Amino acid sequence: MDNDITIRQAQTTVDQWIRTVGVRYFSPLTNMAVLTEEVGEVARVMARRYGDQSEKEGEKLDLADELADVLWVVLAIANQTGIDLTHAFANNLSKKNVRDGKRHINNTKLI
Repeated sequence: MDNDITIRQAQTTVDQWIRTVGVRYFSPLTNMAVLTEEVGEVARVMARRYGDQSEKEGEKLDLADELADVLWVVLAIANQTGIDLTHAFANNLSKKNVRDGKRHINNTKLI
């Protein structure tokens, strides 16, 4: 099975799963709370693995899984608010290229 999927395919997959297995979308506000929770779990892994905190005994630290959880909720929020993330990401990249095209390369803090 080919695991390479587009953003649009991911949005469709999440939508189909939510409408069948998940029954329905949570409210947008609930999904925002879920997104915050998932980002917190990414922060926990980062603090333990790359920061100064030590792991708790028996703690499962799976950064890939936690990042995928964040992506899932972002895709769900985009779906329920009518946002095409393929289009939004392309626009965002264009904005960054125009706004930041020379900003970072000329930043002496990054050298």
